[in-house]
Amino acid sequence: MNDQHDHGALGDAEYTEFMELAAEEGFDIEDVEGAIEEAGHGPLPVLAVVGRPNVGKSTLVNRIIGRREAVVEDKPGVTRDRVTYEAEWAGRRFKVVDTGGWEQDVLGIDASVAAQAEYAIEAADAVVFVVDASVGATDTDEAVVRLLRRAKKPVVLAANKVDGPSGEADATALWGLGLGEPYPVSALHGRGTGDLLDEILKALPEAPEQRFGNAPGGPRRIALIGRPNVGKSSMLNKVARAERVVVNELAGTTRDPVDEQIELGGKTWTFVDTAGIRRRVHLQEGADYYASLRTAAAVEKAEVAVVLIDTTESISVQDQRIITMAVEAGRALVIAYNKWDDLDEERRYYLEREIETEMQQVSWAPRVNVSARTGRHMEKLVPAIETALAGWETRVPTGRLNAFLGELVAAHPHPIRGGKQPRILFGTQAGTKPPRFVLFASGFLEHGYRRFVERRLREEFGFEGTPIHISVRVREKRGRKK
Repeated sequence: MNDQHDHGALGDAEYTEFMELAAEEGFDIEDVEGAIEEAGHGPLPVLAVVGRPNVGKSTLVNRIIGRREAVVEDKPGVTRDRVTYEAEWAGRRFKVVDTGGWEQDVLGIDASVAAQAEYAIEAADAVVFVVDASVGATDTDEAVVRLLRRAKKPVVLAANKVDGPSGEADATALWGLGLGEPYPVSALHGRGTGDLLDEILKALPEAPEQRFGNAPGGPRRIALIGRPNVGKSSMLNKVARAERVVVNELAGTTRDPVDEQIELGGKTWTFVDTAGIRRRVHLQEGADYYASLRTAAAVEKAEVAVVLIDTTESISVQDQRIITMAVEAGRALVIAYNKWDDLDEERRYYLEREIETEMQQVSWAPRVNVSARTGRHMEKLVPAIETALAGWETRVPTGRLNAFLGELVAAHPHPIRGGKQPRILFGTQAGTKPPRFVLFASGFLEHGYRRFVERRLREEFGFEGTPIHISVRVREKRGRKK
């Protein structure tokens, strides 16, 4: 790590001053540096785990992320809503895309494995290709190898189900795939996964180039997301003033994301269109499973997510899940309420109540009421997107932040718990896109108080249209150093 990296978004002078403050308050300097570095990171590098059905991809993903989050069952084709997880190894953090999902013979198994691998590979910085060593390389494996060659991404070959010396020989046979050294592992028992992870870290870039935009100053990237048939394609067509995307009354006619350079409000933008997300992934037809993978990939590649909501129907769990996907990915957010023209007074009244209750957690996101079909209010979309991007890139200088925190703590101290009153001592904003803060405190800060701090940060500094990450470091018990 070079020194440039460690400061997060802090300039040199600001960093030096901040570290003196931390030392004065009795914080361990390494701990403080680690906290700033962790919060200051840009997007994490992405690792895709690919391979044919039943080779143990989900079990391996669980090993890598170190917890049983991916649902693993003995029948093929069982997966869950999420496709990306965060992992850490040897002090480095990265994201894992698990494609252990759709594994039934939907499009013919080869086609379906290939399609799935293709999306995952496109979103990834490096790939783990899992092969069942006890079976050896099959034709399907060979097909995936061809995909990997074309993609020119770094690949680590995992020879799974090697439980003992006899398996080692099976693993050696996989040199024949031409992907370099096969790493023998047993995902089930954890054997060999450490060596595999060391190799993965070598393949992953330190921090990926921002995959946003094409070049600094290039067009900003917008993902239009929402559940099927909510009108994403119609909206894209309206925005582009041309029938660029096939629109059909049948829900789910969009299958591939189409990147469109579009002129809007005097600027060029890149719109990443996505297929709609359907409900629970494992109940979907294959094509819809890819839709969620694709939406996840599109959100990873975008800077702003515009979530389209169909106002003629109640706001659903699914709408909220899609919003959560964008917020968890740390993207700027705009919520577009579509089909506004079709509402009568009564529905409008109930919709406003729904928005108040169901959308409370993202009340900071700019909202536009549009009609993709008639083009009504489309001109309001650009200012909303620009507002969200500005919030996403806002940074508060450390001095100003600490003045604000000092006043906040004086006016609204943390409630006393167990005879102690934890205090926020000082803080810094270590990163942007989205804004990431590290607060240093004398004791544990409750969730409710953190939420209060976030609300006040928004009132004071804006941050409209962006999630905010707040991490808290608590001072270790030890003699105060002077």
